[in-house]
Amino acid sequence: MNIKTYGCLGLVGIALAASVGHAADQSFPNRPVRFVVPFTPGSATDTLARTLSPRLTEIWSQQVVVDNRGGAGGTIGASIVAKASGDGYTLLLNSAAQAINATLYPKLPYDTVKDFSGVTLIASVPNVLVVGQQVPAKTLKEFIDLAKSKPGDLNYGSAGVGSASHLNGELFTSTAGIKMVHVPFKGFAEQLTEIYAGRIQATWAPQLLALSHIQAGRLRPLAVSTAKRSSSLPNVPTAAEAGLPGFVYDPWFAVFVPSATPKPLVRELNRAIVKTLDMPEVRELLQRQGAEPVSSTPEETDKYVRAEIEKLGKVVKSSGARAD
Repeated sequence: MNIKTYGCLGLVGIALAASVGHAADQSFPNRPVRFVVPFTPGSATDTLARTLSPRLTEIWSQQVVVDNRGGAGGTIGASIVAKASGDGYTLLLNSAAQAINATLYPKLPYDTVKDFSGVTLIASVPNVLVVGQQVPAKTLKEFIDLAKSKPGDLNYGSAGVGSASHLNGELFTSTAGIKMVHVPFKGFAEQLTEIYAGRIQATWAPQLLALSHIQAGRLRPLAVSTAKRSSSLPNVPTAAEAGLPGFVYDPWFAVFVPSATPKPLVRELNRAIVKTLDMPEVRELLQRQGAEPVSSTPEETDKYVRAEIEKLGKVVKSSGARAD
């Protein structure tokens, strides 16, 4: 075979491959797509999925169904996706729990790094330290002083052992040098009841869930956990601004697929989701809910999650948190 003939055949091969790839792109999706949410309805993760799903339904002309599979700190839903076919029809929308659980659980039914491919980050949702109206502290410094004057007497709630709100709380108490009792719950609604009753005094809540209660005056915000102030709560300082220099805890959310998913399909999913995040009405809605929309390439997502596993693993270890 001479070089000229080989070149011609190569061009034909490339054309055929492009044709097949185009046909594959055109055929996906040809049936409903499932967004697995590993937490209960009404959670921050669920709210984000239900914000994206109708827009993806429009883009794909196929129904995008939100499938809540809560339990075991998000590992049940994640396990379903890890074992699913890599055909693009089963997506996982998870929080930072995806990284936290890698070290929180001594044994998982999947490998967080090897069994998933990241599609894109979708949002950063600041946690906000909120207290009930019966708590006298009006600022973060006053709350820290109150906790120091009553070591072990104040309680803080979380969405469960090893949850983002738990680790946020542990990082806060260790940084501030205070002692508080951790009280785990199944979700934010249960914490609200206990805060209103005065049985717990505070929680680091996802802003997306706490915002309406703050705006109604039922909860008092003292600080946000992120490095920058939230556009939804511009008058609430960051914890670093309010007296804890260097304190940052940035809860994030991302979309994943089984690692067997072909890379071209992962990129196609990325394009569709990023297109949705770029819609002005979606950005406005997310920001109004207290979420800051973000996006990333699949490669950037995988790199970010690996770094978060290492970083959050240190917080898990220092907190002594363990899920069996």
